[in-house]
Amino acid sequence: MLQPQENRNSLQIQGTVLQVKYHPFMIIALLLLGGLVLLCAGGDLLVRGAESLAIRLGMTPLVIGLTVVAFGTSSPELFISIGAALQDLDDVAIGNAVGSNIANLTLVLGLAAWVYPIRVETQVMKKDAPVLIFCSVALCAMLFVSGILTRGYGALMVIALAAYIFLCIRWGKSGDPEPTDCENTASKSLLLSTVLVMAGLVMLVYGAEFFVDGAVQLARNFGISEAVISLTLIAFGTSLPEIASTLIASVKGRGDLAIGNAVGSSIFNILAILGLTSLITPLSMGNISWVDLVFMTLTAMIVLPILYTEEKMTRSEGAFLVFCYFVYLSLIAYRIS
Repeated sequence: MLQPQENRNSLQIQGTVLQVKYHPFMIIALLLLGGLVLLCAGGDLLVRGAESLAIRLGMTPLVIGLTVVAFGTSSPELFISIGAALQDLDDVAIGNAVGSNIANLTLVLGLAAWVYPIRVETQVMKKDAPVLIFCSVALCAMLFVSGILTRGYGALMVIALAAYIFLCIRWGKSGDPEPTDCENTASKSLLLSTVLVMAGLVMLVYGAEFFVDGAVQLARNFGISEAVISLTLIAFGTSLPEIASTLIASVKGRGDLAIGNAVGSSIFNILAILGLTSLITPLSMGNISWVDLVFMTLTAMIVLPILYTEEKMTRSEGAFLVFCYFVYLSLIAYRIS
């Protein structure tokens, strides 16, 4: 049996020491490459399974994107925030969710629209985007009043999450799927569709974990502070499942899944991640700046009028959203310096 030796580039095989030379950047490269492969493959499986599942359950792909896909791709944020809160790292728990929301609404949506213009469903414009704005404003209000997310606030957010999921299902029930969808998914059983979704989610979660580990190690090797890592790489890394699945959905022409995933994940980040985490242990703002919270709310407000323009997100609008993300990174860099 192989047993690694501590602090040595060697392996012991039944008492014999085998010297194995490796470079730390090789491990980093493998983590980054392996993470990207899992993200791409997982995103493809997730989109295929979600589209088929929507048809089988008589729902629109938008609703599946707003619920199943959104919750699944937000699972890395959930695990990281709960783990951080249990270690009394409240600012990391809140910052992870807030930073991921900013990435979802600017980088994820922007890249998807830049790759392939996205047709916007009426439900997103009239219902889901306003819900996202309300959740963002409510989060700011709760933190402004007490500076802490109490268990009571957490319970309110979890109840709001349950109500939102219920309304999504009621709004999106559809017994008349597109003919092309029926032809493409007729051969997939409900069990197979579910397996594809679950397999895609597992690959996305592990892909994000590998990529974040590689990115953090790379940053440390170049002497970048952990403060910068937590504000940028962790939030970006936990958004990689959304980026992968949204881009693949966009390329496949499933704009409803793409935008549903980005908007739905942002709602889940507030109601599910911060709600469940603060229900376990109250969260204080810590080192989270009001700049982050205000920028998150502003991006949600900016996205709404963009969704209303000709019921389509164009490449130029996508480029503008990506630009907004880099503006936010610049603000972080300025604040740290």
